[in-house]
Amino acid sequence: MTLSSEITPSQRIHFIAIGGAAMHNLALVLHQKGILVTGSDDEIYEPAQSRLQQAGLLPDQMGWFPEKITPELDAVILGMHARADNPELLKAQELGIRVYSYPEFVYQQSLNKQRVVIAGSHGKTTTTAIILHVLKFFNRKFDYLVGARVAGFDTMVKLSDDAPVIVIEGDEYFSSPIDRQPKFLHYHPHITLISGIAWDHINVYPEFEEYVRQFELLAEDSPKGGMLIYDDTDDVISVICKKERADVQPVGYGEHPHVIRDGVTYLLKPNGEEVPLKIFGGHNMKNLNGARIVLEKLGVEDFMFYEAIQSFSGAANRLERVGENEQTVIFRDFAHAPSKLEATSTAVKSQFPERKLVAVVELHTFSSLNKYFLPQYKGKFNTPDVAAVYYSPHTIEHKKLTPISPEDIIEAFGNPALQVFTDNQALKEFLLSQQWDESNLLLMSSGTFDGLNIPELVKEVLG
Repeated sequence: MTLSSEITPSQRIHFIAIGGAAMHNLALVLHQKGILVTGSDDEIYEPAQSRLQQAGLLPDQMGWFPEKITPELDAVILGMHARADNPELLKAQELGIRVYSYPEFVYQQSLNKQRVVIAGSHGKTTTTAIILHVLKFFNRKFDYLVGARVAGFDTMVKLSDDAPVIVIEGDEYFSSPIDRQPKFLHYHPHITLISGIAWDHINVYPEFEEYVRQFELLAEDSPKGGMLIYDDTDDVISVICKKERADVQPVGYGEHPHVIRDGVTYLLKPNGEEVPLKIFGGHNMKNLNGARIVLEKLGVEDFMFYEAIQSFSGAANRLERVGENEQTVIFRDFAHAPSKLEATSTAVKSQFPERKLVAVVELHTFSSLNKYFLPQYKGKFNTPDVAAVYYSPHTIEHKKLTPISPEDIIEAFGNPALQVFTDNQALKEFLLSQQWDESNLLLMSSGTFDGLNIPELVKEVLG
């Protein structure tokens, strides 16, 4: 059965792997619309656990239960956390119930909307968040799918019946365990923004050429009359997007002109006026410039953009200020890939050039812990005055990867002064031993530094 593009309360939808970031947000949205939502998972962490529990959607037991899959279901939505041999999935296939990946489902519900997709190896969450912030600032009707918490938004997903446009953060990961197509290829956008390409996800795309090919396919998917917006300072994506396509308009962008004064970044308008920002960094000047072009195509004029962008404070875990005093600012960031590491550390140093920068990155992802991928970090972490890397040998073992040593990391990064830690308490002691007068701390990870109590660390560093 194919669901209609309008969700109706009579529908029953089951989520396999309901605890995922996007999955639990989608479940909450459908529940709020009156859909009968059920779900299963074998592990659910915060904040998904509390949010599902509050909505009455938290499974009674962890695990997979084929008896939950009955002919009365209208659809099953399958998350990436599940496996292809998941017993609930096998039961749904046996009964002939329609199984969607969440990008397929989101597309199905947005057939009658103008679809805007923000893609790229880096910057897509912040770019999407800027667009959402500005549209909300002017009370526009819109739906969305974004990969992180954004201030002013209760969920990471919104699907309504009457919004004329949907803004989607589209990534290149597989859509589901049974659909090896990148998520962004399901959305068929009218407006596409590609923020740049830097090889990542080596477990999904072992070769750089294969990774690049996915973005070529996305660009080729641009419809007649469509628009392809891209970072024209990125050589790889420029080649892809400048290729002639019938009735597709390519629009390149770079950093928005700006100045930095006393730890504040100001946009420079064409007439020379300055616009103060809460965000900073060369990469974010690109992100907001790309967002500005998208918003212009959605009817938001530049003078409106400059008004709204002043109150944008960033997406969660993207150069997020987690503590500060007169001498020190502490930032958390999702950065872990080589290009993100370089851009984020350079941003903080450029914003506060007179202050010492202590920066720590946790190698946590499959790519960053892969001995074959490690040389990609060479020269990417030289900006900090004190640079440290944390990784867990247990995580390497759990991911069944070739063991790596601190010496391997130092050699790969090409920085003899690099400090390497495999124990989070030793890392904490090292950080607390630093002199924090006129110094900033940057913590970068897509993980948790093995459960390190960050709020406690922030409190102790700030004294």
